[in-house]
Amino acid sequence: MATATLPPAPKTNRIGLPVLEYRGGKTTLCAGCGHNAISERIIDAMFEMGVQPERLMKLSGIGCSSKSPAYFMSRSHSFNSVHGRMPSVSTGAILGNHTMMALGVSGDGDTASIGMGQFVHLLRRNLPMIYIIEDNGVYGLTKGQFSATADIGSKLKTGVINDLPPIDTCSLAIQLGATFVGRSFSGDKKQLLTMLKAAIAHRGTVMLDVISPCVTFNDHEGSTKSYKFMQEHDEPINELGFVSSFDDIEVDYDHGTTYDVKMHDGSHLRLRKIKEDYDPTDRIGAVKTLMDAHEKGEVLTGVFYVDTEKPTFTDLLNLVDQPLSSLPESQIRPSKAVLDKVMASLQ
Repeated sequence: MATATLPPAPKTNRIGLPVLEYRGGKTTLCAGCGHNAISERIIDAMFEMGVQPERLMKLSGIGCSSKSPAYFMSRSHSFNSVHGRMPSVSTGAILGNHTMMALGVSGDGDTASIGMGQFVHLLRRNLPMIYIIEDNGVYGLTKGQFSATADIGSKLKTGVINDLPPIDTCSLAIQLGATFVGRSFSGDKKQLLTMLKAAIAHRGTVMLDVISPCVTFNDHEGSTKSYKFMQEHDEPINELGFVSSFDDIEVDYDHGTTYDVKMHDGSHLRLRKIKEDYDPTDRIGAVKTLMDAHEKGEVLTGVFYVDTEKPTFTDLLNLVDQPLSSLPESQIRPSKAVLDKVMASLQ
């Protein structure tokens, strides 16, 4: 009698979970949408870093991009806020429980237009969260009008030419206080995955602008956010490597050509220079490099700026170790005697 062969057990990560536990629902986005590739990389990064799904909060606003959290990590907490208001919702959620990891997914419209006011305050506070902009240069949910990140001279499928200058969210993030800033392309699996793993290891505001072509409205000749354009104009500034704190790996560094940045959890982000003399810890130099590239019509990708020393917003507030959301009312609500003392001091 033949003996049945059991299928091999699925591969598990360092906390014993298979990758299936990091997946979400079936996508309803267009086939080939760059946003789906980003979701896959998030799944891979969270699995490989061994993030406990229940310790993650997923936040988003409105738009095609803001649907993405439904497509990864279904075991995690999720909140879909109103258009452009994800930063304030994130701030409240993180202050309520700063022991959780926060991942925000937004779009170029949700962030750079209606949400710009809240976005800049999130940056200047160095809120500990990963903020991903799925950037396609158009409003994909409302038939493909130009967004605020569309380049001058880019063309819609209808033939309309954009004559307004774009907002560079990476330059903005560096100037306003984010402590990990980079740009990638949804079609570059290796680069994006490495950046996401480093983002998980970082404590502070991580702002990743990911060029994510809209196959329905912005993947044609004349678009500067299409797959073809990115493949022809992508200019990496560094080659990325990442060594997790739980991996005992010896890495040889080329003296004078590689930056080794130790992340907050003990992991190492390795940046091998491609652009000559580029220093990812030089804030002014990073902004200048981005501005120079803009003048040349280049689309730079890579990690532009890293600062692992700046305190986060929750550090500055001196929050207690226990999450505020779990403290009893007796500890978070001032007594009448305390309120009377405050009122007396204001007379």
